[in-house]
Amino acid sequence: MTDKQKLASLIFPSVDKTIADLEQIYPLRNLPESAIVTRFAPSPTGFLHTGSLFASLVSWRFAKQTKGVFFCRLEDTDQKREITGSGDKVLEELESFGIVPDESFLVQGAYGPYVQSERKWIYDIVIKHLIEQGLAYPCFCTHEELDEIRKNQEEQKINSGYYGKYAKCRFFSTLDLIERVEQGMPYVIRFKSPGNEEYKVALDDVIRGHIEFPENVQDIVIMKGDGLPTYHFAHLVDDHFMRTTHITRGEEWMASVPVHLQMFDAIGWKRPIYAHLPVIMKMDGDKRRKLSKRKDEEASVKYFLEKGYPIEGFLEYLMTIANTNFEEWRLDNQDANIFDFKLDFSKMSLDGALFDLEKVNYISKERLSKMDAEEIASKALVWAKSYDEEFAKAINSDFEYFKAILNIERGSEKPRKDYAKYSDIFPIIDFMYDDVFIKSITTERPFQERFTKQQIIEVLDAYLINPGLDLSEEEWFENLKAIASTCNYAQKPKEYKKNPDMYLGHIGDFAEIIRISVSGRKNTPNFYHVLKILGIKRIKARINKAISLL
Repeated sequence: MTDKQKLASLIFPSVDKTIADLEQIYPLRNLPESAIVTRFAPSPTGFLHTGSLFASLVSWRFAKQTKGVFFCRLEDTDQKREITGSGDKVLEELESFGIVPDESFLVQGAYGPYVQSERKWIYDIVIKHLIEQGLAYPCFCTHEELDEIRKNQEEQKINSGYYGKYAKCRFFSTLDLIERVEQGMPYVIRFKSPGNEEYKVALDDVIRGHIEFPENVQDIVIMKGDGLPTYHFAHLVDDHFMRTTHITRGEEWMASVPVHLQMFDAIGWKRPIYAHLPVIMKMDGDKRRKLSKRKDEEASVKYFLEKGYPIEGFLEYLMTIANTNFEEWRLDNQDANIFDFKLDFSKMSLDGALFDLEKVNYISKERLSKMDAEEIASKALVWAKSYDEEFAKAINSDFEYFKAILNIERGSEKPRKDYAKYSDIFPIIDFMYDDVFIKSITTERPFQERFTKQQIIEVLDAYLINPGLDLSEEEWFENLKAIASTCNYAQKPKEYKKNPDMYLGHIGDFAEIIRISVSGRKNTPNFYHVLKILGIKRIKARINKAISLL
């Protein structure tokens, strides 16, 4: 046994497996040659970020369209920041958008465990191997010593860090290291970088093309004092043994590429393919910045779920960010499923995409307008059950009635587009429910002040004689104009404008009085259809209520 093997065995006395054993335990996946294996690797430290949803969508689609695998791995090695239950919550939110991993810590596969803290035995095997090969070593430097090194480097105005001559412990003999471990001195494990900052390392990113970086020279920590690995090392081991083919992640990780490639090469593992996605940005005054968890409520997908944005609309918006040619495809395929579109790494934007909430609203209106009444009503009910108890109660009181309301001008050549999200629906149509109407008409009646109470009552009495609900919409309107004429209202606004002293108002004013009395508001969806759905009994009751209040 060599001294390095003794050191490795001293640090990992219970490790009895080798990297070769791990290669047998986690063999190459049995997939088609062109299949892509991607992953989503959240930390259990809070909500699902909109940027993470975007990255997950891209990863999931590339796996699906190549008959590959999309898996989720929980990266919980920073346990000081862990929020209990947030890992499950992130997967739940991801599933709300229809993105379900093939393998995860909830749906186990053959390449688990899928939680990093449960994979410690795997990391220990690899770190033991690195120590045996002289590629890693224990470092005993205290925080005070590291601060002194950093201070010295700042005074000399050189790069700070643990590297070269400043990496004190890398120069200890193996016997010295053994002695210190035996003495019980606390330590971390560092990777011994073979890098030279005068040399370059190259990456052929499938989105950004050929990129060169200075080689990494830092002896980074790969195992902390608590025995758990750091992110840089753990993801390297996980992606190798979970057989990730493509690492899709935000461009903010590009600075870490030299470290990751160096370790892949040092161990002798095949490099995965990297795809660094554009970061989602936001305008802050006249400057662009990353969408911020702290500053922007739309940075959390929870915001879009709570507001009731249709999943189809929000995912379609993210697809417009994903590929530059998606919108052109959508114009030619307006009713197609968005996943009929094939993502292409070469069509990814190189610049950070500006988050555009107006565009989200526009696309969502388009998607909701294309749903039939059954679909939008059912999805609105699912949303309301979770986020709006009053709305859910109204829907459940008569689902067919609710469907009829949502069916107003739906399916026509130019369908209504007044809903961008499910939370928009009830405020627009709540007057169709008697309890809401009574409360509204009792507290506020927005009639024009120029009409006296008696003039308003005369209009309502005249309309009640012949509401015309058995007529077609065109005939109903002609009937309304005829009734208006008997009450001295011009049949056209132009007539009233030309001779205002001859009339009390025009047909629009006449209709508005009826509309307010029936709905409690000046604006409603198509009024003829509103009246037809309410029915004569409800209409009479509401108009009589308005008259009594007057």
